[in-house]
Amino acid sequence: MMMFFSGITAKPVTAKTDPLELRSLQQLIDITPTGGTLKLDAGNYAGPAKVNKRLSIVGEGNAVIVNESSQPAITIAAQDVRLQNFRIDHEGKEDRAAVLITANRAAVQGIDIKTESYGIVIRESEGHTIENSHIVHTQPGAADNPISDRKNGVDLFNSHNSRIAGNVIENMHDGIYLESSHRNVIEGNRIEHSRYGIHCMYTDSTVISRNDGAFNVTGAMVMGVKDAIVKDNTFVKQSESVNSQGFLFFDVHTSKIHNNTAQGNRVGLYVEQSDRNEFTNNDVLGNFTGVQFLESQGNRFTDNRFIGNVIEAEASDSENNSFRGNYWEAFRGIDVSGDAISDTAYRVNPFFQRLTSAVPAFQLYFQSPGMLFLESLNMDGIETWTKDEAPQMRHDFRNAQSQLPLADHSTSGMLALGLALLAASLFTIYYLGVRRL
Repeated sequence: MMMFFSGITAKPVTAKTDPLELRSLQQLIDITPTGGTLKLDAGNYAGPAKVNKRLSIVGEGNAVIVNESSQPAITIAAQDVRLQNFRIDHEGKEDRAAVLITANRAAVQGIDIKTESYGIVIRESEGHTIENSHIVHTQPGAADNPISDRKNGVDLFNSHNSRIAGNVIENMHDGIYLESSHRNVIEGNRIEHSRYGIHCMYTDSTVISRNDGAFNVTGAMVMGVKDAIVKDNTFVKQSESVNSQGFLFFDVHTSKIHNNTAQGNRVGLYVEQSDRNEFTNNDVLGNFTGVQFLESQGNRFTDNRFIGNVIEAEASDSENNSFRGNYWEAFRGIDVSGDAISDTAYRVNPFFQRLTSAVPAFQLYFQSPGMLFLESLNMDGIETWTKDEAPQMRHDFRNAQSQLPLADHSTSGMLALGLALLAASLFTIYYLGVRRL
């Protein structure tokens, strides 16, 4: 993102202050000439402040903006303003941002925001760069507060063509929230302990790339979106809710989802009321449910890997979704030609899912020999099962993250698991029998 500060001849204003003294940031901004640079020496500066002219505010040491008011700590109301390398302690609990941006082409770089409300709010503007910053909710007992009581880390409304990259966001409501905002790039961010890591609502041509997160309710919630690119993201252990998902796609159309990892979540990929999307080369590993469809048609799944999931796939009221060339760990196919592609189709048997929905305790017997035998007898409604026409017989993990230890489903692993479950069952029966005598 280009920032235009060329041709500036004004000398920088350097603010020096005692670390315990609060000097007015607004006064320093007012005396800085248009196009100049305000350099903040180590110390504390009082907010709120409003920037109504093109300038840069750069921290030279441990500079801290302290804001106890009900207004944003810093409001950017002029084009081409840059904030760089200082901290904001935003203590106001009202619905006010630490940084509010209402003019075009702002750059926020290397800012450490500790907030009891919003982090960065962007409204009705475009062309911004938000990068390499840290945003954390710091209300006392934040880790124990309901997520609904927190605000968003970066919040965009009707704001376009911006780049949000390399940020770390923790303990917020939504980490990065976009509504009615188009052609934005969200890349390389780390988001933890929030509701949705990345939340898109009614956006077009959004790029979500190389982000990662853990311990959110949902890693990426993509809703009312078309022509999005979701690639190279990793969301593991989204576990803050019984309905946690790695990726949730609702009302998503003509988008490309590829090279992502969903690992250790309640649901790896959840797809609802979505059509004509392409899912390619994703690793869906160790989730309770690998992929779940509801009222979705015309999606294509190719060259994905489903490994270590309790339930590999579920589909309800979903037709004409194409599965081809995926690797399914539970499938034992036949490869006569030796091209590593099965000559028989893989049909996802819904028996275990139906059984555990009725009696959740039966999850204990996942992949046990007895359960596999019963599953093999179930042919009810086979013509409606989700089917991969040409499943892969071998897999090649996409990246190192995908090589985290998973359950061993080889023959020896299956035997060991079966013997362990059998021993546990016999012990339980014996123990209960002794207790009854």
